[in-house]
Amino acid sequence: MNIVTPNSQFVASTRWTWQQHVKAAIRSAAELRRVLGLPLRVGEELAGERQFETFAPLPFVARMEPGNEADPLLRQVLPTAAEGESVAGFSNDPNAESEVSRAPGVLQKYPGRALLIAAKTCAVNCRYCFRRAYPYESGPTSREDWRPSLDQIATDHSIEEVILSGGEPLINDDTRLEWLVQEISRIPHIRRLRIHSRFPIVIPQRVTEGLLELLSDTRLPTTMVLHTNHAQELGDDVGDALTKLRQVPRLVLLNQSVLLRGINDSVRVLTELSWRLLEFGIVPYYLHQLDRVTGSHHFEVEQARGLALIEQLRNSLPGYAVPRYAVEVPGCSSKQILA
Repeated sequence: MNIVTPNSQFVASTRWTWQQHVKAAIRSAAELRRVLGLPLRVGEELAGERQFETFAPLPFVARMEPGNEADPLLRQVLPTAAEGESVAGFSNDPNAESEVSRAPGVLQKYPGRALLIAAKTCAVNCRYCFRRAYPYESGPTSREDWRPSLDQIATDHSIEEVILSGGEPLINDDTRLEWLVQEISRIPHIRRLRIHSRFPIVIPQRVTEGLLELLSDTRLPTTMVLHTNHAQELGDDVGDALTKLRQVPRLVLLNQSVLLRGINDSVRVLTELSWRLLEFGIVPYYLHQLDRVTGSHHFEVEQARGLALIEQLRNSLPGYAVPRYAVEVPGCSSKQILA
């Protein structure tokens, strides 16, 4: 395993498939520290791993700076003792998703849209993930399991858009994903498809010819919402993958970020992120206030600080480069736009 500079790649793994990268991902804080040349702090980090396991793919780790414990990518995936602390106002279900379940794996938070939990696992375990305690074991695992979920959507003619989320929908291979997209497209009243994915960012090899073909062949105009928090995540390998996605007809590419303390809570970092996204043809769409999930309080940035950051961005960037600052409030009919 060869760690090199953030703008380089692993020498030994440049020809791996995305599935090989998933299998080879780092699965412990101790191993992550070892490959980055950082001192071990096993006792401190085991407290975090007991809450939520470590999972960091090599292409993502390759963009981290060796020896830098404050690296903004490392901090997103490295567990800490703070995750085991109980803090008032933080819960396992911060968005009350248990209250909007309509069928196994189907959530309907907002009018006209239904969200399918299309997978139980991710391409990377972000320490601030608002679904880190989601009961994935109760969701569909096979095509037969998906039938009640798809039937639920088919019987509700108010639903016009289906959102594939998770977990990570692109953890499904191309054959399985194509089947699911085809089944959704057969529902006459569904007019749009949305895919929320971190895969093209953390393992860009996932953008295969098969994925591009199935996105091109569906009758449904599709929006892919990527998740990037820092410009350092957007290496040249990611740029190549995003260039391929941009060639898909009727595919809109957006980005959502989470405002994270010590990672992107500065005008300089957010400005660099917006410009880097736009270089690749990605619209900086949302900057989310942290969902207050248990174990994430140390990432939270006060809303007043977030509002000030957006104001500063507006004073220095064109409007299309400034993301909407939003927060999810359980029971509301849409995300609440703060700025």
